[in-house]
Amino acid sequence: MTGYAKAPQGTAMHEVYKHAGIVLEINFTSHEIIRADFTFITDLTKEFFERILIGYSLKDGVEPLLEMIKRHYFAPSQQAIIVALQAAVQRYWDNISNTKEIEE
Repeated sequence: MTGYAKAPQGTAMHEVYKHAGIVLEINFTSHEIIRADFTFITDLTKEFFERILIGYSLKDGVEPLLEMIKRHYFAPSQQAIIVALQAAVQRYWDNISNTKEIEE
C-alpha cells in the first residue's frame, strides 16, 4: 500500500521529492507490516521508520504508530509523514473491505 502527502517547503524532502511517500508491504492474513520504504533523504531516517513499522500489526490500529512518531520524530516533515502513513493504512483497510465484499 502507498500513501503520500505534500512535503513541507524549505525541507530537503521537498527539494528532492516534493512529497513524503510511504510504501508498505503488508501480510493480508496477519495484517502485519513486513516491509516498508520511504522517500526520506537519509538512511538513518529510513532505518528509524523501518524499526517502528516492520512487525507492527495494523489490527492494533494506526494511533499507536502515530503517537510514536509524534513522541520520537522531531522534524519539519513529521505531519507529512503522519498524513502519508494514515493514507496508506486507510487504503489498506479499504482494499481489505472491498476484497471481502467481492468474495461474498
